[in-house]
Amino acid sequence: MIEGFKIGFMPTGSLAKIPIDDTCDILKRIGYDAVEWPISVLCPNTNNVRVLDDIMKRTKSHDLAVSEVVVQQDYVVADHESRQRNINYTTRCIETLSSVGVKVINLYTGPVPWNKNPVRLGQDMDQGRAWDMVFRAFDQFVPLAEKHHIYLAIENVWGMLCSDFYTAWYLINHYRSPYLGVNYDPSHDILAGNNDIGWIIRQWGADQIFHIHLKDAAGTTEKGRFVFPLIGEGHVNWCSFFSTLREIGYSNYASVEFESFSYLKAILNNDMGAAAALSYDLLKKVIPKHVP
Repeated sequence: MIEGFKIGFMPTGSLAKIPIDDTCDILKRIGYDAVEWPISVLCPNTNNVRVLDDIMKRTKSHDLAVSEVVVQQDYVVADHESRQRNINYTTRCIETLSSVGVKVINLYTGPVPWNKNPVRLGQDMDQGRAWDMVFRAFDQFVPLAEKHHIYLAIENVWGMLCSDFYTAWYLINHYRSPYLGVNYDPSHDILAGNNDIGWIIRQWGADQIFHIHLKDAAGTTEKGRFVFPLIGEGHVNWCSFFSTLREIGYSNYASVEFESFSYLKAILNNDMGAAAALSYDLLKKVIPKHVP
């Protein structure tokens, strides 16, 4: 923990290419409390329940929690069969991952702007039709999550239907379910021009923030002129961020999502373990000390 906050890391890149136990060893030695596994590690299509359960147990044997599993499928897809596959996969993840003890899964809405030939909202498809697609998907997900007691954490992402606080708020409050909340990533609100991070955190409140991504941002989404730089190098006010989390009594996990790819390649030689160590050191500097 750093100043009372439980800190995790999402092991992508080189950390996703080595054995699970080695990844856990690296993160634990650095000081992390949790792993945020991508769905490639806990995929129910390629692993049976016994294997998934073993991965969960092996992670915990390193004294690391599984803070969240990143499922993230696109539900704003013009092709009906592709969209239905994504919906079916998500429902299978909810059912299977809950059975092995996963507490939180990360979802977004789509359309995914970095995919090949993505739906362009307002050009290929109007927003009303896109919202209908998302609601039809979540009409299935939310009751299933309530049945299996697994939390769905929506991440608003640049370029998607839910791209910032306001659009994510609309989706989450449409259902008003205790099992539908937010994976709060401040970087995407920064890109949307929503800079008052403390205010946004207060609006969500501790009961609706199920998980957090720690990622900085600078720039604009117009023509892709943005970066996700090192923590403390962008426009997120980290002092306000963590002070407000402390103020609302947030007690879930905050996980580093490292996407400073130019730095990773040019300086760290694509070593995501080095990125994890650097990020942990930066967090120790930006998290304000608790003042009683």
